[in-house]
Amino acid sequence: MITSKYIERAVDELASLQGVGRKTALRYALDLMGRSEDDIERFAQAIIEMRQKIQFCSTCFNLSDQAQCEVCQNPNREHDTICIVEDIRDIMAIEATQQYKGVYHVLGGKISPMDGIGPSDLKIDQLLTRVVGHKPKEIILALSPTMEGDTTAFYLFRKLEKQGIEKISTLSRGVAVGDELQYADEVTLGRSILHRTPYENAVT
Repeated sequence: MITSKYIERAVDELASLQGVGRKTALRYALDLMGRSEDDIERFAQAIIEMRQKIQFCSTCFNLSDQAQCEVCQNPNREHDTICIVEDIRDIMAIEATQQYKGVYHVLGGKISPMDGIGPSDLKIDQLLTRVVGHKPKEIILALSPTMEGDTTAFYLFRKLEKQGIEKISTLSRGVAVGDELQYADEVTLGRSILHRTPYENAVT
């Protein structure tokens, strides 16, 4: 039982965050109560600035402080290799392996008819426009090995093979079937990137 309506409100807001239960939210709220007003102002300002100033990269839809993200701006990246991922967190997971030097394209999800998500709800048209304009040498389908991920990968493969892409590959099956890519450990994910295979071999 919480005896303050203000703490109750703070707990409600904190508990609305993904993966945060009410007990954890209460612990966070009480921790914040013990901090100085300056600490709280910095904390709140950081959240406000994050929401107001971060934007999506105009090229790959990664999070960015500018119109283009640091990956897309980096001349040392292999811009003729595009790694397609579902979520921004997948980029963070792949970058943590330090095994990939190309660029990315964030779909913003995966095809899931059960959830009412179709191809038009994802950044697929933007991907095809990008491919037509730049003709990359390789596209990596780095999607989670789930039913929805496999469905999305197959749909993209059919679309991309019509564009004359030299190589369409997928991660080797080091990542367990049914796992989300962002939760794979760095060593396994790194090996899956290095030992990626042609997509057509993965579906035969």
